[in-house]
Amino acid sequence: MAESVKLTCATCGQMNRVPVARLMEAPKCGSCGDPLVTGKVAELDLATHDRLVTGDELPVVVDYWAPWCGPCRMMAPEFARAAEALKGRARFAKIDTQDHPAVSQRLGIRGIPLLILWKNGRELARLAGARPAAEIADFVKRAS
Repeated sequence: MAESVKLTCATCGQMNRVPVARLMEAPKCGSCGDPLVTGKVAELDLATHDRLVTGDELPVVVDYWAPWCGPCRMMAPEFARAAEALKGRARFAKIDTQDHPAVSQRLGIRGIPLLILWKNGRELARLAGARPAAEIADFVKRAS
């Protein structure tokens, strides 16, 4: 693994370079000061989504969801548990496809919830449907 990785701030969109050895030490954005690796799920807008999935060198798991979707709401706590379990190994984020329909069109999303694993601007894998935290974590470990 490289000595440092590029991480996009989910708050301001600024690219940051973080030493790998410091990923578990709560690194902060050099621009806005918000934490970069939290073990929490970041909520994204379209512009930040695009910067995050194209620029991050750490795997990023994005949950494509909508508030009217029952399975999406049911999976949210499981997704959060997986984010905490994989803190420092992958970053977790979600984007509301109802508020940002362009992302669904661009990525060919036909059903939600849908998890897409990204790294270095490439889509590595997809996982459709509501899943428990253990399955989400296994998906990330296998595909990244």
